[in-house]
Amino acid sequence: MMIRRVLTALLATLMLGSACAQTLPGYQPAQLKEFPRSALTIQRAEGRDGFQVFIADTPSRQAQGLMWIRDLPADYGMLFLLQTPRPMQMWMKNTYIPLDMLFFGPDGRILHIAANARPLTTDIIASGVDVAGVLEVRGGEAARRGIKIGDRLLHPRLQP
Repeated sequence: MMIRRVLTALLATLMLGSACAQTLPGYQPAQLKEFPRSALTIQRAEGRDGFQVFIADTPSRQAQGLMWIRDLPADYGMLFLLQTPRPMQMWMKNTYIPLDMLFFGPDGRILHIAANARPLTTDIIASGVDVAGVLEVRGGEAARRGIKIGDRLLHPRLQP
């Protein structure tokens, strides 16, 4: 009987914790409060991965990027969109966390992955090919999720 009460209390605590976690406000660092946000999906051969992304869609937002951010949850990222495809170069100046950079074409196909870019450097990270943009996610997420070149980003701002 005592074990049943303990298990019931534990289950109730877990359920309450889940409910509370779902009602917490989303990740919103002050540095990114002016950035638009939306959902993005990566279609892999083995399934799909969802992310909430901040959109760097203006020159000033692109210049800022994820600078000054000290933590990035696993299911968040930043989407950089270009007006026309071109080779793209990034750096990690004033960026405190390692990032995976997923460079993609106009149809959302991932063309190049720069994994675990080293924080706080001005080393150039190049796409190597013409791209429509880059998705930055927490360093190591691409490998952890099995995201590969050829997988596809699904987002309303990308052509199908």
